[in-house]
Amino acid sequence: MERESFEDHEVAQLLNESYVAIKVDREERPDIDALYMSVCQALTGSGGWPLTVLLTPEKKPFYAGTYFPKRRMMGRLGLMDILEQIRTKWEQDGSALDKLGDDLLAELQTAERKNREGDAASGGGEALLHEAFQLYQRQFDEQYGGFGNAPKFPSPHNLSYLLAYSQTYDAPEALQMVETTLEAMFRGGMYDHVGYGFSRYSTDREWLVPHFEKMLYDNALLAQVYLEAYQITQKPLYAEIAESVFTYVLRDMTSAEGGFYSAEDADSEGEEGKFYTFSREEIEEALGLEDMHSYCKVYGITPEGNFEGKNISNLLLGLPDEQAERLGMNPLGLKTRMEEWREKLFAYREQRIHPLKDDKVLTAWNGLMIAALAKGAKVLQKPEYAKAATAAAEFIWKQLRREDGRLLARYRDGQAALPGYVDDYAFMIFGLTELYEATAQAMHLERALILKDGLLELFSDQEAGGFFFTGTDGEQLPLRTKEFYDGAMPSGNAVAAKVLWKLASITQDAGLKAVAERTAGVIGAAASSYPPGYAMYLQALLVMLGGGKEWVLSGKKEDANLHHMLAQVQQAYLPDAVLLVNWQGEGEPLVKLLPHLADKPPIGGQATAYVCRDFACREPITNIEAVRELLAAANAPQ
Repeated sequence: MERESFEDHEVAQLLNESYVAIKVDREERPDIDALYMSVCQALTGSGGWPLTVLLTPEKKPFYAGTYFPKRRMMGRLGLMDILEQIRTKWEQDGSALDKLGDDLLAELQTAERKNREGDAASGGGEALLHEAFQLYQRQFDEQYGGFGNAPKFPSPHNLSYLLAYSQTYDAPEALQMVETTLEAMFRGGMYDHVGYGFSRYSTDREWLVPHFEKMLYDNALLAQVYLEAYQITQKPLYAEIAESVFTYVLRDMTSAEGGFYSAEDADSEGEEGKFYTFSREEIEEALGLEDMHSYCKVYGITPEGNFEGKNISNLLLGLPDEQAERLGMNPLGLKTRMEEWREKLFAYREQRIHPLKDDKVLTAWNGLMIAALAKGAKVLQKPEYAKAATAAAEFIWKQLRREDGRLLARYRDGQAALPGYVDDYAFMIFGLTELYEATAQAMHLERALILKDGLLELFSDQEAGGFFFTGTDGEQLPLRTKEFYDGAMPSGNAVAAKVLWKLASITQDAGLKAVAERTAGVIGAAASSYPPGYAMYLQALLVMLGGGKEWVLSGKKEDANLHHMLAQVQQAYLPDAVLLVNWQGEGEPLVKLLPHLADKPPIGGQATAYVCRDFACREPITNIEAVRELLAAANAPQ
């Protein structure tokens, strides 16, 4: 539409004569996007982008749709036709359109009221967890992984739920679905085998041809689920993939100040995928004739190409170990050669014109990447990831907060703007709690608790439970909505329920626990209609049903045994547990923040682990072997 209509002089003249044209960046204003997408769905029965909405001067919507060609084409109304007809109607009987807007808003307000007034007490329960699993099973593509048909989206929060379900209920089928999908996404062209990172989605069932746009949030969530799969299976491939995502983000998507950029476009030089695809001749130019032939055998490169005459590198023929066997090569030798090829092709590709980078720093998306890097620091015991996550958290804290502490949503070119949404608060709390567990620095936990207060004060629905998308101080749109359903990113309400439960366990705050449970109940009432659409809520529900689990490690900072214990707990798959480190000595204020830790000192001056559930603790442990045994038991399927 941009190319066909908005850059067209005839369309521009009509718009400027009779309309006020407003282009909304849905990443900066997700509140506007959510409101008018619900309008489009109410009017047409479906939604999508580009989203086109016509409003009265009072912001009341009366017409909506998605893509329109410039003029009528193949039975589809054209934008010029619509604009001309609406202009005539407005001039002849504007009050009718105004009434249509009133009626539509009244209908949406009624629907939103019903959504808000869902019975929190009836929402959710263990049966919902099993129902979701069964529905995932039905939709699962056994041959290629993923769920449903093309296009296929990664939806990592679905996979994270299935991993947790597999361990809680000893369901190897759930683990198998995740592993099949993770391997298939990596093997296909959705993964960038030359420069790393994942594209937004696959246009085909096999994950070969992506929409080449790379989003920060996808890569954050995918890195997390690959790390979780590594924790459970100990398969090195999953750790390697997560690390490659971090390499991409830290190399290409990190600002000099430490914040993370939002996205990279699919197009360069006006052509989708041009930056990422190769002809055999280009591969020969980069690698030489002999290596070109070998590369083509491994990465599925053909003379005719697999995408518009060019080639997307892929491993659909098999993972490196499988290919080594097929080609009669030593697996380690093949991997070494593949890395040499990759480095040469990467250097060759770097000479091209790059796709446009969206260098907005969005608070919510940064929260997800901070969480991913912190998890990487824990699982892989790599402090450089915690360092990068800390730099981003510092950037957000200093540049995206007003003097009164209000979190803001977007930073670009030295300017922060827009009062943050529920996602900004919930996702940043998520990132900071993960970062605390990676670093054991109380500052991150303290900041998470400050943001928790802002979340409760600005977004709470005191009457019905849950959280509104916009704060009490946000722009007054015709409707104030609550979002429960997971999209490409998890729902802010579901993340809020999960992190508030975790903070309630950390602080032993019964009131906060009640807020988390009420939020989960409200989401659960909505989720009962289609549980797989609420994967992050299902993760929160699993944690809540498991009770509050807590690992408290106590000892001196210089005690090597304490650091060994900490590393063991950090590496374990414990999605339903809290990790606290009660350092002894000067300069660590955690006991001031959490006074109840005072009764968990090191026993006899030795590093000590306290393992608790629902505020009841086992006998303190000072033996690292006993810690390993308990962690092994905690990781074993129940």
